[in-house]
Amino acid sequence: MSRNEYQRQLVELRETVLEMSDLVCQRLRQALEALETKDDALAEEIIAGDHEVNELYLEIEQRCIELFALQQPVAGDLRFVAASFKIITDLERIGDLAVNLGEYTQQAERERYSEIDIGYIGTQTVEMVETAMEAYADDDAATPHDIAAMDDETDALCEGASEAVVRDLLEFETTAAAEIGDDALLEDVSRMLLTVRDLERVGDHAVNIAARTLYMVENDDELIY
Repeated sequence: MSRNEYQRQLVELRETVLEMSDLVCQRLRQALEALETKDDALAEEIIAGDHEVNELYLEIEQRCIELFALQQPVAGDLRFVAASFKIITDLERIGDLAVNLGEYTQQAERERYSEIDIGYIGTQTVEMVETAMEAYADDDAATPHDIAAMDDETDALCEGASEAVVRDLLEFETTAAAEIGDDALLEDVSRMLLTVRDLERVGDHAVNIAARTLYMVENDDELIY
């Protein structure tokens, strides 16, 4: 294979990874919208469309394997292909978390914890993923550190939200619990805690993407954990 063809394959790999990122972030934003508006139809669309993310993941995975096996990339090219391979795994898992949010939307029957701004936390995590992917697209070694700092803020928001749910559960009057039923109350609590946990995981995956980008560009594994 000519050098030009090899370089073309590397360019196409990056473009396809970015295509997968766009799809995943779109699904995540839609999942947050469905959760906020209790849009069961949109939630079902997200759940049903998960196969598109999975198929794209498998396509890119195969491209990476072929580049490893047939081209045996070295130095910067090797780090790029390896980072791309790792990043699509994080993107696929973010897609799974979007599906989770769709399922929570379908399960919810009442509004509770209105004081917790899930929309804000969710938007922040999507922006983290998008910013991390912009760094990947631009070979930007500075932004990954910003993503790690943003994750600290997201973790604090998620911790505060979880504490608010637990505090509400502990303070909830027995008479009020009897009106909606203990099982229903616990389902609300569990669903909100899972929602917060999943959004925190999205942030963690954004940090993973940033860490792989930093390693790809600078051969620096500082953020990898």
